[in-house]
Amino acid sequence: MFARIQEDIASVFDRDPAARNTWEVLTCYPGLHAIWAHRLSHWLWTHGLQWLARVNSNLARWFTGIEIHPGARIGRRFFIDHGMGVVIGETAEIGDDVTMYHGVTLGGTSWNKGKRHPTLANRVVVGAGAKILGPFTVGEGARVGSNSVVVREVPPGATVVGIPARVVREPAEPSAAVAAIAKKMGFDAYGLSKDMPDPVANAMSTMFDHIQQLDEQLVKVCRLLHEVDSRMPELQLSKLELPDFCVETTPALDSLAGNRHRNQG
Repeated sequence: MFARIQEDIASVFDRDPAARNTWEVLTCYPGLHAIWAHRLSHWLWTHGLQWLARVNSNLARWFTGIEIHPGARIGRRFFIDHGMGVVIGETAEIGDDVTMYHGVTLGGTSWNKGKRHPTLANRVVVGAGAKILGPFTVGEGARVGSNSVVVREVPPGATVVGIPARVVREPAEPSAAVAAIAKKMGFDAYGLSKDMPDPVANAMSTMFDHIQQLDEQLVKVCRLLHEVDSRMPELQLSKLELPDFCVETTPALDSLAGNRHRNQG
């Protein structure tokens, strides 16, 4: 039992940079308290003491704001960050090293008995406010974006976003200019672990790269047309205007903006 508790505490330090010391984690993390209470509830449930199990889970909900049905099966090193509003249904199954944020629902879409809640494989990350509804599997290492509504199976390693959730393509490594803008604008995910990028940030990074490439190609085409026929004007592009919080430029940002300036001539 104590080994499992130590494992749980270590998982908090691995996945929450705000955790300062063991005493703080023990006393101030409702996600841990809910998981520990669930272990007792699940033991009672599987030993025929369903009423006591439900009473214990209700007490845990009052204290933590996290509702986990005693029948749910949860693996090792499960981490619920913040946790308020999390609901996990009776037939839900959660693998090892899963990370979940506040407002998540693992729910059903049927009133029939039997399996009606989702199964999360190992190392799944579920962003804040996501709803996963139905008796399907979210594959190992998959990521569910914040506020997504997932109603069908998710392949292993995939990232899903949207309502209803859809798989998004993993983008190529962003350029130095795009990475600098992302750093200035704070693209790194809230609702995903430190080593897993935000799907929205990925999409914006891809758009920045694509727009820059389109600009460069368009300028080249216009210059070639101008050389063939001087009556054809060269393309004039406006300067890239960054938000106010990006006013402190970096070499990469200067380079990106400078490309726009040079393209005007």
